[in-house]
Amino acid sequence: MKRHILVVDDNITNLKQIGALLSGNHEFSLYKSGAEAVEFCKRYIPDLVLLDVEMPGMNGFETLAGLKSNPALSDVPVIFLTARIDAATEIMALKSGAVDFIRKPVDRDILLHRIGIHTELRDYRVNLERALKDMENSIAVSFADLVESKDDHTGMHVLRTSKSVEIIGHRLLDMGLFGPELSEENLELMVRGAPFHDIGKIGVSDVILLKPDALTDEEYAEVKKHTTIGARVLNNIYQRTPEHHYLRYASTMAGGHHERYDGKGYPRRLKNTEIPFCCRLLAVANVYDACLTERIYRPALSPGDAQSVIVRGSGTEFDPSVVSAFTSVSEHIAMLVTNL
Repeated sequence: MKRHILVVDDNITNLKQIGALLSGNHEFSLYKSGAEAVEFCKRYIPDLVLLDVEMPGMNGFETLAGLKSNPALSDVPVIFLTARIDAATEIMALKSGAVDFIRKPVDRDILLHRIGIHTELRDYRVNLERALKDMENSIAVSFADLVESKDDHTGMHVLRTSKSVEIIGHRLLDMGLFGPELSEENLELMVRGAPFHDIGKIGVSDVILLKPDALTDEEYAEVKKHTTIGARVLNNIYQRTPEHHYLRYASTMAGGHHERYDGKGYPRRLKNTEIPFCCRLLAVANVYDACLTERIYRPALSPGDAQSVIVRGSGTEFDPSVVSAFTSVSEHIAMLVTNL
């Protein structure tokens, strides 16, 4: 497979030489300035960057900083090209985030060998991180599903709810709503955090959760504690493992998924935009799937009837914008439910 290499050097002769060395082995893009390279990477993500150190305007170190400010480029390897051979430059290159450096004039065999090493290392790291994330998600969903079985939710409720959050969230992204509250990056964290929303039920008596009759006021007050229990437990875990950013969303969603848009929910009676966006998004996905699930005290609703419940709650129980996005993708979600 041919890799796409971005080459940045203010010297036209150097650019043409490196292009000739890469030709036939890799696809490549050639740019004469750091600013042009940064703009290019806003539209296209290369597999590796070859970056000159000494350039007018933005030098190599400034260009690297500009590239790394783009989260999509965080694991793209950068190799510096330099005619300087002093140790201080080499140390600065590595400390700045470059994975390697190649001295000019560039030797073809060295160039291709280094590109091969670093693109393969990147592939290995990305695949390993993906495998670990998949394993972590699988364990999380299994544990959350186990906790859900304390209630009369059964089967794949937590997974379906998480998938619904993802579908509705992407629709909201397409609609351009919610600005900095919603991006591809934090939506992924919300999707990973969603399965934990009812984890606090582990602290509520099974006798109450499985009671087939109407709950007393005292029993209902106990059930409502699952929000604060879940938020506290997940926040404690997050404080011990702050690198797992999805746990911050998981804690927030556990604590706020029963808040209502009109301020009549629990536990804090938040209203409107006082409710964190991730909770407003989860509330729609969670209630919709709950309606589709058979409970001790009622049969499952049809997808159409479940959708009607959500629409009727727009502006009272649910954020109208989230409901609007939901209705536009409800057929997709209903199809998902039948296949899980």
